[in-house]
Amino acid sequence: MTNSSEYLPKFAMSIHAHPDDQDFSVSGTLAKWAKAGCEIVSVIITDGDSGSNDVAKNMDYKPELARIRQDEQRAANKVLGIKETVFLHYPDGELEPSIQLRRDLTRVIRQFKPEVVVTGNPEAWFYGNEYVNHPDHRAAAQAACEAVFPSAGTRLIFTDLLAAGYEPHNVKKLYVHGTEKPDTWIDISGTIETKIEALKKHVSQIDTHEVDKWMRDWAKEDGKEKGLEYAESYRVMILQNEEDHG
Repeated sequence: MTNSSEYLPKFAMSIHAHPDDQDFSVSGTLAKWAKAGCEIVSVIITDGDSGSNDVAKNMDYKPELARIRQDEQRAANKVLGIKETVFLHYPDGELEPSIQLRRDLTRVIRQFKPEVVVTGNPEAWFYGNEYVNHPDHRAAAQAACEAVFPSAGTRLIFTDLLAAGYEPHNVKKLYVHGTEKPDTWIDISGTIETKIEALKKHVSQIDTHEVDKWMRDWAKEDGKEKGLEYAESYRVMILQNEEDHG
């Protein structure tokens, strides 16, 4: 997808497992869309309250860490131009693609009615030979994809939501990041600095001195195939054609 043909949604939703997942992966795209006037809802399934290996901390620290990480995500979203952040408060490190999680994601999709949903790759187990994908990432991505289709748009799935007033909503496009076979590249050369600034808000999780190099190296690698200086890549599922979308 080149600069001249880049699709810019009017309303998007980002769904990820932990605070900072979105900012490592897709925040250049989200910042670009927000700058163009897109309204974005950031959905974070857990509070990230298991994100510490400090031997001085114990389980009593979890509520404090949850508050810290929520604040960090809100600060990152402010940098990106995202005005709405939703936390679902599932246990960090114990996420499963359960029916309850799918129902909760179906509810927020029906509530906010995004044109586009952005999430991870539910099939991604290994990246290179150095990183095993976190099971929470895969669970979040699977539940998000299943909520997008078929649950959000099918009237008689989760009839309790229907009874509560959450009418079906058909998402137009599903952007899946972290795939080995992308078909869409978003040029983030104009928002790479915004991405880095947002990621640096997660001071409880990362050495912020290394963020600049990581993000530029990753984005350069993503952009190589299309001759872009910095990019984020996706597999995009087109769930509604333009003529059907109205």
